[in-house]
Amino acid sequence: MDCYFSQKSGDKEGKSGNPQIDAKTILRDRAITMFVRWMYDAGLPFNCVNYTDTFSAFIEAVGQYGPGMKPPTYHEVRGPYLKKEVAEVNKIVEEHKVEWNKFGCSIMMDKWTARNEKMIINILVNSPKGSLFLESVDASDSSTDSTKMYSLFKSTIDSIGAENVVQVVTDNASENVKAGDLMSAGYPHIYWTPCAAHSINLIFGDIFKERPFSSIFNQAIRVHSYIVQRPLLLNMMKRFTKQRSLVKPAKTRFATAFLTLHRMYEQKSNLKKLFVSDEYTNSAYGREARGRESADIILSPLFWNNVVHALKIGGPLVKVLRLVDGEQRPLMGYLYEAMDRAKEAIQVSFSDKRKYKRVFEIIDKWWDSKLHSPLHAAGLVLNPELFYDNEERILGDEPLWNGYYECIETLIPEESVQDKITEQFSIYRNA
Repeated sequence: MDCYFSQKSGDKEGKSGNPQIDAKTILRDRAITMFVRWMYDAGLPFNCVNYTDTFSAFIEAVGQYGPGMKPPTYHEVRGPYLKKEVAEVNKIVEEHKVEWNKFGCSIMMDKWTARNEKMIINILVNSPKGSLFLESVDASDSSTDSTKMYSLFKSTIDSIGAENVVQVVTDNASENVKAGDLMSAGYPHIYWTPCAAHSINLIFGDIFKERPFSSIFNQAIRVHSYIVQRPLLLNMMKRFTKQRSLVKPAKTRFATAFLTLHRMYEQKSNLKKLFVSDEYTNSAYGREARGRESADIILSPLFWNNVVHALKIGGPLVKVLRLVDGEQRPLMGYLYEAMDRAKEAIQVSFSDKRKYKRVFEIIDKWWDSKLHSPLHAAGLVLNPELFYDNEERILGDEPLWNGYYECIETLIPEESVQDKITEQFSIYRNA
């Protein structure tokens, strides 16, 4: 009874001083035991309990029902309750559509290959209300050439309403670039925008093709592969690095390469201790050619100087990648400024311009030809967080303003509305 009714102040105390708390602890332990037993029996992944919103609501609802609740039947979960959830999801979609009509939206298409080798294109729609998964398209049975990708662009735009779509975001694959050109002809007010995260990853890829970054990366890979392919040596290394791995996983290949270099630099002294230790030099590894090569690399001052060079170049770009790959805030109003700050940070790190000249050429090539859009310019100008702190610099940036006005002319076909926006800018500037 104590589990269901509050205690009076004069009740006797239990072990914790509150018999109600003690009884609740016992009942919770029993409930969790029963839950995890079902979870293990059904083969559910452990992280299913991290879906806190829906899982907590489920636990609360069961607790409110009280003893004697019958579990759902197979028919209920695959029939009437599934239909109810579909109806609920459709309500959510309708709520998002209201936002699309009011503020406009972005279509995002993500192509990937499933474990069964099927090629899937996920279609999502983003607006100030958030991202909404729209549908998946199985593209396994047909090649995704530019014509077919444009057909997919067109059908999605038409289903949402062309007047509501601001941009279509995809990766930089050639068929998507060509489909974007076709879309610009058919829908001149809609932008095709390459995925910023994919573009920055390709910038990393081009940088790692240049010396000394290509050689330093290959040396790091040789050392790492030599260690991890030998379990006893790997365990020896982990004793020196306090169980830290040399690989720091990331979603993108070249960012992973950079983060691996960063992890190796963090473990520089421990790696040096490993390769000069008696345990290593007296082992079979210390006598092997690959083992001696790995020791020479780790003990080489030139290797670590080049690692520092790579980190100074890659660090600011990784910050941009984290910005564009996150969902904490809308990206469009921050990318222009983030790229400028990344270049400034790289420039400040070196006294010799030759050390970053080629890197800037790579960044500018991608920025000018693919990554930069007039939308990014308008996003910066209309971002109060950045505009008011950098007003003089922003007002003096001619390419930025060219992009801003081009964006207005593209998105707003009526000249009278364009004029009104231009007139109202002084109100925004003085706010």
